[in-house]
Amino acid sequence: MSHTSSGRLAPLMLSVLRIVTALIFLLHGTQKLFGFPATEQQPPLFSLMGLGGVLELVGGLLMLIGLFTRPVAFVLSGMMAVAYWMFHAPQNLYPTLNGGDAAILYCFVFLYFAVVGGGSLSLDALRGTGGKRI
Repeated sequence: MSHTSSGRLAPLMLSVLRIVTALIFLLHGTQKLFGFPATEQQPPLFSLMGLGGVLELVGGLLMLIGLFTRPVAFVLSGMMAVAYWMFHAPQNLYPTLNGGDAAILYCFVFLYFAVVGGGSLSLDALRGTGGKRI
């Protein structure tokens, strides 16, 4: 694939990354709030974990459709940083041992979306609010 053709695919692939990330992230919210997919973990709604579930659900849906991508991604990036330092890092120094590797990845992927937007297949791009910039 030439550099020119791969450059043309970049906005599309940015959208694909956003959609896949949002779908996986969204499942964390449905799991915490609705027990789907089935899990033992159903925190009270009015707890830090419950708030996390709401942010995962609402933020995941907004990221999925690419609406308000930059501010939503910024909030979710911060949420994942807090989740890592509050819940994972105290258990162990190494992310592979403390279970926080996904939180770190989400944090930086969302930070990336906060900077670049949602890509060409987003409601932001349709609204002309910068979804196409890379």
